[in-house]
Amino acid sequence: MALALYNNFLGQAPNWYKLSIIAFLFINPLLFLQNPYLAGWVLVVEFIFTLAMALKCYPLQPGGLLVLQAIAIGMTSTTKVMHEIELNIEVILLLVFMVAGIHFVKDLLLFVFTKLLIRVRSKTLLSLAFVGMAAFLSAFLDALTVVAVIIAVGIGFYAIYHKISSGKKFPDPHNHNEDHEVAELSRADLDAFRGFLRNLLMHAGVGTALGGVATMVGEPQNLIIAEAVGWGFGEFALRMAAVSVPVLIAGLITTVVLERCRWFDFGVRLPEAVQDVLIAYDNYQTERMSASDVSKLWVQSIISVLLILCLSLHLASVGLIGLMVIILATAFCGVTDEHAIGKAFQEALPFTSLLVVFFAVVAVIIDQHLFKPVIDFVLTFDGQQQTSVLFLANGLLSMVSDNVFVGTVYINEVKAAWQAGNINREQFEMLAIAINAGTNLPSVATPNGQAAFLFLLTSALAPLIRLSYMKMVWMAVPYTIVLAVVGLLSVTFLLPEVIHWLYAAGWIQPYDAAAAAVITEH
Repeated sequence: MALALYNNFLGQAPNWYKLSIIAFLFINPLLFLQNPYLAGWVLVVEFIFTLAMALKCYPLQPGGLLVLQAIAIGMTSTTKVMHEIELNIEVILLLVFMVAGIHFVKDLLLFVFTKLLIRVRSKTLLSLAFVGMAAFLSAFLDALTVVAVIIAVGIGFYAIYHKISSGKKFPDPHNHNEDHEVAELSRADLDAFRGFLRNLLMHAGVGTALGGVATMVGEPQNLIIAEAVGWGFGEFALRMAAVSVPVLIAGLITTVVLERCRWFDFGVRLPEAVQDVLIAYDNYQTERMSASDVSKLWVQSIISVLLILCLSLHLASVGLIGLMVIILATAFCGVTDEHAIGKAFQEALPFTSLLVVFFAVVAVIIDQHLFKPVIDFVLTFDGQQQTSVLFLANGLLSMVSDNVFVGTVYINEVKAAWQAGNINREQFEMLAIAINAGTNLPSVATPNGQAAFLFLLTSALAPLIRLSYMKMVWMAVPYTIVLAVVGLLSVTFLLPEVIHWLYAAGWIQPYDAAAAAVITEH
């Protein structure tokens, strides 16, 4: 009976992995009794370990067990976890509804991106297109939505070639999760195609960070920072331009260098056999396209434009806009079967559950004050040195924790220092920019730094293209170095000069305490 229980524990995960999780569960209570602060950091490292081993076992179960134990032994409380969930309810709604909404416009996405893929033969230009598109969209939309689009496209491409390489035809049913039907002659091309898709996905993922740092709606913490300082959309974008523009240019140059030099597993070309299959698929779809199919594409196009308008104008919560997409797309494309609608939610709900577990880890970080020594250390510096150190501290902490949480903690601490008279208004504004840049740029180093990267790691596409945690970390290394260095130099040297020029040109105005007090009263 005991052996059967052990065999069922975490299913098909390797024995060493099962024993590791059991050891964690045994050690954590003992460590918490001796040193709660150290136990908190150990829990964070253990959770990162479960993310790193995502291809061995989905992190929800082992990570969830660690979190349940943490709550049981008093490292945090269900009240604090619920508070974190409430703060991030829009992200949860986004995952539930927006990702499902993207599923219902995937015909249009596959149609558009297939045309792009077969017409742009240069891998470098294609990579730049993915980075640029992701950056532009992420400046106005949500990075998770952009990544959801890329994942849907990637799965579509992979499924097409996998089916043909398994000896089947386009209309035939096929399970692209199994490789046993793939012909031996096609396996090398399939592996190369996986590398090609990994390249495009990582380029697009970094693109979301390049665009996300630029505007107050690019990432959730941007909005929190903008509200704390009192900046509108235009002023936020102008002030951040001293960092966002140089970083974007450096990011695009990095993309070109990586593709040309084929460093860090980039530069994988699209195999000719795959190119031929995609061209054949495009011809097949075009020849057999009925009036009903054309109608669906037009409907999905209109819905996509409406989606972008609603998101960029922020007419409602992202999740509610996603629900609108589901309703419109299913109603006008004739999808009324409950089971057909249910399939759209299969991709996002496991990750949504994992994200709630992650919020519980954040609750532990808060209750055990894990970041307090770092925060206190940063606030001991003065002037421009403080800005640089704050950028680095935000970047390092965002690599191991949620960048929204890190940004929120730091902006609140810095605002409290300003209100207490420890720093002046100008320094407060400089530090706010450093916090925004620090949480957005170096956090591309690990999947747990940004929700979009974590979503990509735990998506259905990641195991198909062999995109593991360590593979993502390795491929992100050049981008992390470039974005961190250029971001630090921009914050340290370029930012003061640009802000001074913006004041002199009259594009932004100095802080008016009296006017701000009137606005606050109203």
